[in-house]
Amino acid sequence: MTHFPTPKERRALGRARRKQMARQDLAHWKPESRRQMPVGLMEESMRGRVPALITLKYQRMLDSPLGYFRGAVPVMAADLAVTANTGIVTQICGDAHVRNLGAFAAPDGRLVFDINDFDETIRAPFEWDLKRLTTSLVLAGRATGTKKGACEDAVLFFAAHYHKFVEMFARMPVTDMARFQVHRLQRITPVSQALLKAERCTPLNTLEQLTLPGKAASGRPSPNRVFKEEKPLLARVSGAQRRAVLASLVAYSETLQPERRHFFAQYHPLDVAFKVVGTGSVGLRDYVIYFEGNGLDDPLFLQIKEQPGSAYAPYVRGQGFSAQQSPTVHQGQRVVNGQRAMQFQSDPFLGWTTIANRQYEVRQLNDHKGSIAVEDLSGEGLHEYAEMCGELLARGHARSGDPCVLAGYIGNGKRFGEAMMHFANAYADQTEKDWEELKVSKKRSTPKPAVKKSGS
Repeated sequence: MTHFPTPKERRALGRARRKQMARQDLAHWKPESRRQMPVGLMEESMRGRVPALITLKYQRMLDSPLGYFRGAVPVMAADLAVTANTGIVTQICGDAHVRNLGAFAAPDGRLVFDINDFDETIRAPFEWDLKRLTTSLVLAGRATGTKKGACEDAVLFFAAHYHKFVEMFARMPVTDMARFQVHRLQRITPVSQALLKAERCTPLNTLEQLTLPGKAASGRPSPNRVFKEEKPLLARVSGAQRRAVLASLVAYSETLQPERRHFFAQYHPLDVAFKVVGTGSVGLRDYVIYFEGNGLDDPLFLQIKEQPGSAYAPYVRGQGFSAQQSPTVHQGQRVVNGQRAMQFQSDPFLGWTTIANRQYEVRQLNDHKGSIAVEDLSGEGLHEYAEMCGELLARGHARSGDPCVLAGYIGNGKRFGEAMMHFANAYADQTEKDWEELKVSKKRSTPKPAVKKSGS
């Protein structure tokens, strides 16, 4: 008869993992252990991207250390891979940072706040998410002029809440844990600001922001609207490219649940555009489609976002973490499955498709979505937000992993929190150095303007 480990035995498994990696060793970061240099990793990650947009990606990364950090997932993935790990595997977001949590509309219409970007999701050691998110807390604090001690406190608050909620989930009935919701969103200033933005970001608001009245063949205004071009950030597509994007909706609809497929079938597409999004995603192919359903006041916007593969995949493939690492897995499906595993509620139109042998995730664009602004993370806002991040990441890891094992490893949380604080400080310092090196590298590679000779 199959033996199912008891909660006590699973906690013991977590404690045993301290022999593989002691909690205090989570603090360690040694630049000399790097096997690949950041500039080379970034150049390699540009392969296959739209060449004309690579300069724009670098511009966004050069804007600030936090901007660099957002675009440099391949660098941190390589750095984490050369350090020891706990071997405690969950679904990780992969790009957990302060700007990748936000508000959006749940299937029942309520606004929720959760992790909302899963491009890099994969099954991997749980602490990789924590190291990335805590580093981003320190970088965000530095960007708003927060003192070092307050940044460190934010990381400790994050770790304490992660520990608190992992412990709580480890003691809950499984179905209660799966249904757990966060109820104090409005009391946290940065989160309440994001919720206000999301409340205003209705489909009709998006219609006004992204489209304008089209023109009939006669040149007169048409009742149909089309995308408002702002090249290179938003550009309408036509011809074979448009046909290929629209044709991909057939395969996409098959990835939806039957009732949602029925709802989607009641919308018809009116226009298609190419859109530049984010920082890490700049240069990847990203299409948006404007649909109309039950009349002019029923717009739907879908985003079809290229997914080339998680930056972590080369480092976990073959280590037995999951079949997700297989290169044969559809990368859009990888993202969708990871999102559904970690989120309490997901976009009802979440799916995947393929266009010209490239793999894409499909989701709604701007349906009651709102993100955190870095300026909201000053003063007490950073501490409040850090606590919320700890709670949400604990929930995502508990849903996709074993909270008893996590709780057993973490213990009382003190050593764990201090280690996270030291790592976050060290890696934030490293990120600032890497950012400076990228600036020097790009300055060297930028051709100097020709100097005209006098009299020419």
